[in-house]
Amino acid sequence: MKIQFWSVGKPHEAYIKQGTDDFTSRINKYFNAEWLIIPPPKNVAVLKEAELKKQEAKAILQQLQKDDVLILLDERGRQFTSPELAQLLQQQANESVKRVIFLIGGAFGADEEVRKRANITWSLSKLVFPHMLVRLMLAEQVYRACTILRNEKYHHS
Repeated sequence: MKIQFWSVGKPHEAYIKQGTDDFTSRINKYFNAEWLIIPPPKNVAVLKEAELKKQEAKAILQQLQKDDVLILLDERGRQFTSPELAQLLQQQANESVKRVIFLIGGAFGADEEVRKRANITWSLSKLVFPHMLVRLMLAEQVYRACTILRNEKYHHS
C-alpha cells in the first residue's frame, strides 16, 4: 500500500520540511510514502473563496484514481485516537488498497465535490492549526500509527 500526503498550498517551509522529511522516511520503513504539494491557482489573489475552492477541487480530483481511499483532513471530521488511526491503516492494507491519500485542503478548506469524494473526513483536533503545522502533525501521527501496528515502543498508551 502506498500512502500519499497531499497538501494544497506553498512548498514546505524549512522548519516543516525537516520534520516532514524525517517522519516520511520513517513511514517508508512500513509503507511507501510521499508528499504531493498542489500549488494554489495562479490568480489566487483575485478569486472569491468559492471559485478558489472549485479550482483547487479540480486540481485534486484530476489526480485521484477511482480506487484511491481519500482521507480528508477537516476540523469538522471525526476524531481518532492513535490506535484507531493505526487500525484504519491496517484495515486499508488488509483490503489491498493501493493508495491511501491524506488531503490537507486549501486555506478555506475543501470544496463540496472533494468532501463528497472523501471516504473519510478526519479531524486532528477541534482547534484550527496553520496548514504547515498540520503537515508535520499528520506525518508524525501516521508514523505513530505504523509503530503501533508493529507493537514498537514509540507510542506509549
